[in-house]
Amino acid sequence: MARIVIVLLLLGFGATSALADEPKSFGVFSDWEAVTFKDAKGKVCYITSHPKKADAAIMNRQAALTYVMVTHRPAEKTFDVVNIVAGYNYKDGSKVTVDIDNEKLNLYTAGNAAWAWDNPSADDQATDKKLVDAMRKGTSLVVHGTTARGTQTTDTYSLIGFNKAYTAIGTACGVKVVPLPAPPPSE
Repeated sequence: MARIVIVLLLLGFGATSALADEPKSFGVFSDWEAVTFKDAKGKVCYITSHPKKADAAIMNRQAALTYVMVTHRPAEKTFDVVNIVAGYNYKDGSKVTVDIDNEKLNLYTAGNAAWAWDNPSADDQATDKKLVDAMRKGTSLVVHGTTARGTQTTDTYSLIGFNKAYTAIGTACGVKVVPLPAPPPSE
């Protein structure tokens, strides 16, 4: 529950919002938690996970505020929005590289967060979609970033349970989730 409150505070959903429901965790799927709540615009569903391995030597890092999140906001027609929060501020203008089983994608940064858009000023979700597709098929997600002081960091997340949690938020928010293809039979 502490994870839910921390995430909502970072997203700007303070307790003063009269129209917002309390977040409700409706499932933990191995390393991922599925959560839903209602804000002024409608239902919001997200999944979140903390790193299994994080650079702990970063000065002033807030480990509890280090996570990856994928969000659906059907009322706003936004789906698969990926957000990575580092627990420290990224270097201004830096990129974050995400490596999922050797598939690399670059994200832009703003403050302590990295976002998966092709262009921070555009509403283009192509990179979000690529990232979520890779996360659904992958086993680990490695985030390479640079702190405001110039220190290189590496955080490693497990993707065990990601696909089940992702499917659960799709169901909860009425988003069609295309099943992954079955793996080829082993010989």
